[in-house]
Amino acid sequence: MELIIDFPGGTKVDAHFGRFTVQTDQPPTATAPSPFDVFLSSIGTCAGIYVLGFCQQRGLPTQGLKIVERVTRNAGGGMVEKIDLEIQLPPGFPEKYREAVINAAQLCAVKKHLEHPPKFEITTSMN
Repeated sequence: MELIIDFPGGTKVDAHFGRFTVQTDQPPTATAPSPFDVFLSSIGTCAGIYVLGFCQQRGLPTQGLKIVERVTRNAGGGMVEKIDLEIQLPPGFPEKYREAVINAAQLCAVKKHLEHPPKFEITTSMN
């Protein structure tokens, strides 16, 4: 996969891949989320894809289903030290699937990559 990152003006930085564009910006005049906020949201939405798929495959209720992601930063440098994902199940959700829906969320590819991070190589070239 190749992503093209460009700079449309101000503090905006966009990522283009396939037919999609992810727009980012920086406070205080941000018109889009910051890159780090997009990163954090990818964790919850990735888990959400697996949770939703699990429920849909079994015909389980999804009305009112949601995930609340809580991010805890360390006091020293503000680095993220813990991410909690709370799956809020809708009324009538079968008790027997509670652990299984957690297991489904554990399959998130973003989470797995954080547990086993890739190597980074940064180079320069001339256009």
